[in-house]
Amino acid sequence: MKNWALILFVIAAQAAPNTPPIPPVGPPPAVAVRILALFDQLRAAEASKAHGTAQHVAFRLSDSEINEYMQYSLRTVPRPGIESVTVKVFPNNYVSTFVVVDFDAVERWHPGTIPAILRPALNGRKSVWVDYRIQSQNSKFTFSVEKAYYQNVRMPALFVDKLIGIVAARQPEKYDTSKPIPLPFGLRQLWTSSRVIQGQN
Repeated sequence: MKNWALILFVIAAQAAPNTPPIPPVGPPPAVAVRILALFDQLRAAEASKAHGTAQHVAFRLSDSEINEYMQYSLRTVPRPGIESVTVKVFPNNYVSTFVVVDFDAVERWHPGTIPAILRPALNGRKSVWVDYRIQSQNSKFTFSVEKAYYQNVRMPALFVDKLIGIVAARQPEKYDTSKPIPLPFGLRQLWTSSRVIQGQN
């Protein structure tokens, strides 16, 4: 899900590359079938709304389901430089992400994604742990960085916020993280409880 990665630190990871998916070996896991069917249902509801017919869709996904789907997704549609993603969901719209990134691969895929001033630090294979507080309303979401670590070094939340904004602005979609960002698939709201993220259109 292209914008599902509002929970990811490197917004470059959101945009799937313009390469065909890798054919999976064997059938997809049950959770992937379920989530892909949910995406289809949300797309159909969005299309029917454009024709004047409302279809209500609500969902509830555990963080273990999200993590299993992310493993499948990264195998079938690799994101350049993103080696693994782990998500933990907490109450009160708090989401923790742990991403292993090969920054050199990100830069090779799309030169200039990482600003030149940051390349001395953002290089090689590194772990990035970022905790967010998300808020959604009227089909848009905002987030704030609560805490962040690059490898084992804690980074100031304000710096990480600015870094995310720089990387987001370099994406084809030209995300402006200083403003509310549209939710995908006609979703109107997302919220969390313990180990669960929920949403509805």
